[in-house]
Amino acid sequence: MSDQAATDPGHRRVLVALVAIGMTTFVQLYYPQALIPAISRDFAVDASQAALTVSGATIGLAVAALGWSWIADRIGRARAMTIAIVAAAAIGLALPVVTSFPALVLLRVAQGIALGGTPALALAYLSEQVSRRDAMAAGATYISGTVLGGVAGRLIAAPIADVSDWRVAAFVAGCVSALGAAVAVTALPPERPRPATTSRPAGVRAGMVANLTNPGQLALYAQAFFLMGAQVAVFNYLGYRLELEPFSLPAALTAVIFLAGLSGAVSARLAATFAARFGRRRVLLASSLTMTAGAALTIPDQLPSVLIGLLLFTTAYFSAHSIASGWVGPMATSGIAQATSLYTLFYYAGSSLFGWLGGLAFAAGWTGTASMVIAITLIAFAAARALLPQTPVTRSPY
Repeated sequence: MSDQAATDPGHRRVLVALVAIGMTTFVQLYYPQALIPAISRDFAVDASQAALTVSGATIGLAVAALGWSWIADRIGRARAMTIAIVAAAAIGLALPVVTSFPALVLLRVAQGIALGGTPALALAYLSEQVSRRDAMAAGATYISGTVLGGVAGRLIAAPIADVSDWRVAAFVAGCVSALGAAVAVTALPPERPRPATTSRPAGVRAGMVANLTNPGQLALYAQAFFLMGAQVAVFNYLGYRLELEPFSLPAALTAVIFLAGLSGAVSARLAATFAARFGRRRVLLASSLTMTAGAALTIPDQLPSVLIGLLLFTTAYFSAHSIASGWVGPMATSGIAQATSLYTLFYYAGSSLFGWLGGLAFAAGWTGTASMVIAITLIAFAAARALLPQTPVTRSPY
């Protein structure tokens, strides 16, 4: 980041606002992962049903992302993000008083729809508000905020639920999110004027068709769908497993597993370095296979094996995701906006579907969930191996 940018108050305000938005969004999306066992007990539902509190929000986000992009073109990205983050925080504060499980899931879907206005718009807003030279560093700052938010939400919720109940934990997470929303709204500067845009449905459709008929893009969408699904399934149910025999760990201690998510801040950058040296395809394939090995290591009833396997799996996941998401734009021959929107759609659709199916597999024990994770990771590997080009795209997004 340039020295001038670092001292520019407007630039700092953009970064503060976007870090707050990233943290707030991912706190709200994923803190219920740490509460799945407690919600299951409170409402007398099984693990797969309790996990709908996570999948409901992610599917709401997936279906709403394109709609928020349309809204932002008409009212501005800053205003759309403000509406989205405030609405999501308000819904979050209402969650702890819900007495019906279906109502809880519906509110989480509504919260996900509201949150669809943040990841869909944040990086686009950032690219328009900072110089091209500073955009990469600023984007990495925003992504760091999302990683920290996802980890912090889980670490906040689990210990509180252990000494109290899930409602208190949800209320505290809601208050943290509301505070983050207040920081974001206060810091977010008005966006610079943009040329008036008009909707071009035919162009949007053409871009969608072009990307959905591009074999390379389909392979990347498969990575988003299956690998994100695998990651969410692991984090949804591994804490549940560690609370059961033979581990019998308290919820406050099982929350430590979510610290594995911090490895993403390192592995994503290392993946870019390795991709420049060995090519994206090789790094992506190696990452998928490493995820498979890590998932397999979580199967034995030995805590060191579980923890090593989880760290290996998570590190490899963020490496694979950074390669796949960074390849979408250069892979697109037309309709780059549609290409990235489709990646987001598949990303959260996989999170929703496999986050739920992992609970059904958990009926057979952790071996069932881990076997599902291994299977879908290998499907992603096969798609990448068969459809991605042997030589890397020369235009690097890193």
